[in-house]
Amino acid sequence: AFIDEPYLLGQIAAQHALSDLFAMNAQPQSAMALASLPFAGDKITERDLLQLMSGAVKVLNDNHCSLTGGHTSEAAELSIGFVVNGLAAENAVLTKANLHEGEVLILSQALGTGTLFAAHGQLQAQGKWLEGALAAMLSSNRSAGAIFHAHGASACTDITGFGLVGHTVEMTKASGVDVEIDLDSLPVLDGAQETVGIGILSSLQPANVRLRRAIRNLNAAGKHERYPLIFDPQTSGGLLISVPKAKLDQLLSELV
Repeated sequence: AFIDEPYLLGQIAAQHALSDLFAMNAQPQSAMALASLPFAGDKITERDLLQLMSGAVKVLNDNHCSLTGGHTSEAAELSIGFVVNGLAAENAVLTKANLHEGEVLILSQALGTGTLFAAHGQLQAQGKWLEGALAAMLSSNRSAGAIFHAHGASACTDITGFGLVGHTVEMTKASGVDVEIDLDSLPVLDGAQETVGIGILSSLQPANVRLRRAIRNLNAAGKHERYPLIFDPQTSGGLLISVPKAKLDQLLSELV
């Protein structure tokens, strides 16, 4: 848990899990939950579990996904995760392994949740920054995924814990191509540039930074102010997709 509100945490966790299905153009069917509740009295534990699962079930129901079971336990901290199952037509599944030379990459949501909530933990984040980050994490990738598929997307993944570079490398290795990222064009959440600028980074950042070896122009890229954000781990982040250039303008007009 990176926030103290179980209801919101449940919603964000469900959106985070469902994004894997939307990235593959699959329709959610069922989910199972694994939740840990902090040690407390029975009434407090029951209250927190009710709020946690109520938030999650709201998101699952909105996406016609049934919660079929799960497991709860007690632990030092509040946490929740899901296994989600979906269905997709065999000839309509999007994977990471189909990037083609000359295509364009689109990132559907801004980066920065990792650094912003690290700053929150250090009392260095403004309230309006956190409101913006929470709104982004509560956003569903369902419509974006459908629009991408309708316009001939060739490959897709969701950007989560490995950050933009980590998940992009998964696509390039599977596809046997290189990609070019324009750091100036990257969407960034309000406040994220400020927090990385003063050195506040997620605890997962060092592990992600090890993938800097995949960057060909590391010396030049490393001097850019947005360089740390390409390693920032995302919670309930956006989708990264590739599409033919000819489809770009119409796709963007519908995505907005």
